[in-house]
Amino acid sequence: MVSYHFPGKVVLVTGSSRGMGAVTLEAFAASGAVCVLNFYPDPDGVNAKDADDTAARLRTRGATVLVLPFDVSNYAEVETAMKRIKDEWGGLDILVNNAGVLRDRTIRKMTPVEWHTVMTTNLDGVFHACKHGADIMRDGGRVINVASIAGMFPFHGQANYAAAKAGVIALTKVMAKEVARRGITVNAVAPGVIRTAMLDGMKPEVLADYEKQIPVGRIGRPEDVAHAILFLACEESSYITGQVLPITGGWF
Repeated sequence: MVSYHFPGKVVLVTGSSRGMGAVTLEAFAASGAVCVLNFYPDPDGVNAKDADDTAARLRTRGATVLVLPFDVSNYAEVETAMKRIKDEWGGLDILVNNAGVLRDRTIRKMTPVEWHTVMTTNLDGVFHACKHGADIMRDGGRVINVASIAGMFPFHGQANYAAAKAGVIALTKVMAKEVARRGITVNAVAPGVIRTAMLDGMKPEVLADYEKQIPVGRIGRPEDVAHAILFLACEESSYITGQVLPITGGWF
């Protein structure tokens, strides 16, 4: 990982119990940040176990970690979580909106539940965290929203996901204008195909076909996205705001 320095900076990464979110939080921890690990409290407790494992790993490396279970799609839960962060550390410096879900299906077959589940988590959740996060964010802070290349170049069977991610991109651009006077930057990353649990249900031949289309010749890694997020969070990127950075290996 490129050497960035965030000593004492308070960073919240939503959906960071595993996968890309966990890798991103680990990168911030290695750079000296105070970490807030969020996960959705699922009834089976799978996310909680992953969160405990990730938090233990970070603490072993000397990081300060606060584990905060809350559902980003729930406005009140997000508000309460942000108040907890302010009570603990006086405010927030970096917010990474990473939490997201997939419910792929063609429009003809998509149910209202599948549409709303994706929209409320992937778009409403970002709005909730941005709104309440800005209230406790210190001047000069950073917001990085995880959009998707699907929000720019939509794929078959992803009407809900593509619409939500396109909304995240628009929200990013608007918020960047609204908080610029406070020295807060708001940017988005738009990953392409990245090796996370979201690929588990994809057929090997489909994944292989995607890989052939990527100019750099490989599927992306979570670390590729984390690198970009840390860059957008660092002090040196203070003149970059309202932008969307595709992370696709040249695919788009």
